[in-house]
Amino acid sequence: MSCPGLYCGRTILENGEFSDCGSCERGYRRNETSFICEPCLDQPVLYDWLFLGFLVLVVLILHWFFIDLVSMKRSFCKNVLVLHASAVVEVFLAAVIAILCMKPFGSFTVHTCRSRSLSDWYTLMHNPRPNFEDKIYCTQEAVFPMYTIVFLFYVLALIVMLTIRPWICRKFLPRQGKMSIYSAMYFIPILILTHAVIGGLIYYSYPYLTIVISIISCAAHFAGRMEQTIRLLLIRTFGQPRNLFIVIGHWCLHAYGIISLTQLTRPILHGLLLLLVPIPALFYIFTTKFTDPVGFH
Repeated sequence: MSCPGLYCGRTILENGEFSDCGSCERGYRRNETSFICEPCLDQPVLYDWLFLGFLVLVVLILHWFFIDLVSMKRSFCKNVLVLHASAVVEVFLAAVIAILCMKPFGSFTVHTCRSRSLSDWYTLMHNPRPNFEDKIYCTQEAVFPMYTIVFLFYVLALIVMLTIRPWICRKFLPRQGKMSIYSAMYFIPILILTHAVIGGLIYYSYPYLTIVISIISCAAHFAGRMEQTIRLLLIRTFGQPRNLFIVIGHWCLHAYGIISLTQLTRPILHGLLLLLVPIPALFYIFTTKFTDPVGFH
């Protein structure tokens, strides 16, 4: 009854007999003791939901970034805010539809096979060759549906955007707004390719990526200011709604990374870590006089 390799299993046929060793059907994974393909009935853990939330946030933040970039506005205005709100609705609808399309269909409950190791995301690289003879192809989605649901979400995000955004842009930002659509038509396929190649690596490293990206982007935001003095940085940051919103967004992203990393398994200790979220921004502001390139001349 045993099968070679890490993912080859047997399926129970209609006549009650067992099939030859091969890949399990979608939504199934072999039992490690009986080598029979069994349905995935686990529930996603908090880490899994946060992983999906991270990918949703990446799409939303990229939408906001390119909307802000093409609008070339240094302050909030009604037209730009409408486009930002449209991006939120688009991403939210795509995420909800993607979850409803997973088993069991039409429910916010998702059945999954939990990821046990990095190799679960790359079953293509683990097709066995017994006795160095013919290869047995057992490529399958061992982490069902954590791999395919992301592709589905990206495709839905693109379709929903192309359905809603052109009408919004035509009314509120006819000239610059269409560039945000073209930008999404580039970065979403890039995200699809990235997930196809390194989706497993992202799954195991996204808490660290979130923290690092939030710190670097926060520093880049402050570095883009022309006035590199403590007083003016404080005034520009906390006195202008747009800059304050951007900094708070960085803090929320940083907090998301801490929650993803700790899982809040020790609520009091890990909750206190959230108090450190503003430290990178404040550190940049109060040490700017030591890092301003003008001071080196």
